[in-house]
Amino acid sequence: MEHEQQMAALEAVLFTMGTAVEADRIAKALEISKSDVRALAREMAGRYEAQDRGIRLIELEDSFQLCTKKEYYETLIKIAKQPRKITLTDTLLETLSIIAYKQPVTKLEIEKIRGVRSDHVVNRLVEYDLVQELGRLDAPGRPIVFGTTEEFLRHFGLSAVDQLPKINPERLEDFRSEAEEEISEKLKV
Repeated sequence: MEHEQQMAALEAVLFTMGTAVEADRIAKALEISKSDVRALAREMAGRYEAQDRGIRLIELEDSFQLCTKKEYYETLIKIAKQPRKITLTDTLLETLSIIAYKQPVTKLEIEKIRGVRSDHVVNRLVEYDLVQELGRLDAPGRPIVFGTTEEFLRHFGLSAVDQLPKINPERLEDFRSEAEEEISEKLKV
């Protein structure tokens, strides 16, 4: 298969699947290497951007997906059923941040950091498909461990979890001190 045919085949696969497709599955289908798939996908993404198309190709960890560009969302919802808009409250964002940075993490670990029960919040994040169960910990009670999903990456415009902003250790220590002061104040009352 020639280069342009491979590009067309990749586009057909991604368009038809509608979700993220792993590079190794694409490689098997196109009978090329994973590195060739990555190069092809990145070239295709560049073409979409250069041609100012209504779609773009995104990379999610070791998968690729075609999706609508954000600037055409308003036009799209005039035709398609408007998707449910996710509103992330401070509590949801706090819990999601803990899961994103600490994954894999159990509810008990989340609750220890937050200082309150987190069943409802974690369940809501699972419902929004931002968090998923990754399995069970090999410990007493076999607690469920949680991590982020591809939808999380899409929602926050990341290709992989390692693109999360790094936390400045000095700021982290400031946050820790503020939290300890707040706790001691509450205990005095």
